[in-house]
Amino acid sequence: MTTDSAPRNTSSDDDAHLKKLGYDGNFNRSLSLWGTFALGFTYLSPLVGVYSLFAYGISLGGPPSIFWLVIVGTGQLLVALVFGEVVSQYPISGGIYPWVRRLSSARFAWMAAWVYIWAIIVTVTAVAEYGTSFLASLLGLQPTKELTLFLAIAFLVVALIVNLSGTKALARVAKIGLAAELIGVIGVGLFLILFERKNDFSVLFDTFGTQGDGSYLPVFIGAALTGLFLFYGFEACGEVAEEVSNPAKAIPRAMIMTILVGGLSGLIAFLGYVLAAPDLASIVSGEDADPIAGILEASLGTVGAKIFLVVALTAFLSCVLSLQAAGSRLLYSFGRDKMIPGHQWLSELSTKKVPRNALLVACIVPILICVLIYVGQEGLLNQITAFAVLGIYFAFQSVVFASLLARLKGWKPAGPFSLGAWGMLVNIVALAYGVIAMVLLAWPGTSGVFLTDWIVLVGLALVLVTGLIYMMIARPGRNSTVPEGDAVEIAALLREG
Repeated sequence: MTTDSAPRNTSSDDDAHLKKLGYDGNFNRSLSLWGTFALGFTYLSPLVGVYSLFAYGISLGGPPSIFWLVIVGTGQLLVALVFGEVVSQYPISGGIYPWVRRLSSARFAWMAAWVYIWAIIVTVTAVAEYGTSFLASLLGLQPTKELTLFLAIAFLVVALIVNLSGTKALARVAKIGLAAELIGVIGVGLFLILFERKNDFSVLFDTFGTQGDGSYLPVFIGAALTGLFLFYGFEACGEVAEEVSNPAKAIPRAMIMTILVGGLSGLIAFLGYVLAAPDLASIVSGEDADPIAGILEASLGTVGAKIFLVVALTAFLSCVLSLQAAGSRLLYSFGRDKMIPGHQWLSELSTKKVPRNALLVACIVPILICVLIYVGQEGLLNQITAFAVLGIYFAFQSVVFASLLARLKGWKPAGPFSLGAWGMLVNIVALAYGVIAMVLLAWPGTSGVFLTDWIVLVGLALVLVTGLIYMMIARPGRNSTVPEGDAVEIAALLREG
């Protein structure tokens, strides 16, 4: 793995690189390496992931489910390395869509991005909804359906206001969110491990009988979501590529940092909760449905638990902010390439050099989904978000697969970040990992209720079918002149200097 050590950090150099790719530099490049890392880290949000999935993982697979964080973190690191090579050659706003387009074809890119944008919109809705319980607890309010709707909309609107304030404001809040995440996961996790440990480390290998009379392997595989739900968000570093200084070098580093620091943070937090749990058996049995709140109050006291709520709220807001920013840049990229109705409106930038109209869409559509959840039946949030992670993994693997196709056609990445001779092997293993991950995510349940058991595949199929129908009828991009499948040619152009 190599990186170009020569200094190349001026905006004019970055815009010259962008010009070779067919675009003008219209954004302010105000995101540094650390600002980019903060954006990706708050999108990945180990605090949100661990808090949401701790009880699920322990009740399904017992303490050994923690090892899914290591397995998935390793697999996603390989994916991030592939992404790093791609974005280093193509530091273009929008991420998934322009990468797949330039590596493969416009149609493939459109479908990958169509799935991805819906996955992001549903995810930002879910994070806003889940964050309301923290705010309600902090305010001492009962989380009714009406209050949840109001607070979720408040999350989305506040994030919109910050995003509209400009990229510097986005970076500033993302860094605050990064600090909150590190305190909430690493700080609290280490405190629990060092000072509040009630269980021995050997408990990590105790299944607590979750396998019944059979093998533990199927149970362990069933707990895979513990890791799979956590390790995405690093791609957000590339969504804002045209707002990053020296993106060809900084973004791959930020992506790798996001995976490594995020994974370590999540591992420390998960480990801390396991070791500090006063009654693991009740968590495994499902009797304690919200164990983290009890562990924190028992370990930190009432005041400490309140402080943690403030930290958690900051992390949730930062996560919504980062998701909204990533989704808007994808919509902007769609619009700039004339790939969607209203493309001219979506590709407009405000005086603050942010995609104002795309941001409005990334806020208003989740608000409408929040209203749908409010008027819908109980459990609708879980049903409509079930496909989101699979959709995101599908989009990720579209990039990995397109990268492999380009390599087979002779592509040798020409950006300053390169895996060199290891590129092909890493690409193949990353694709194999991604396929296995998607199978695990889509594997049907065993409740006997069709919609409940197959909701993940049903959701993905619905998005794919509607996307295909739209693509056949509207023929998006028929007026677009942006190149596609030009990875080999651009690599040669960049090497010429």
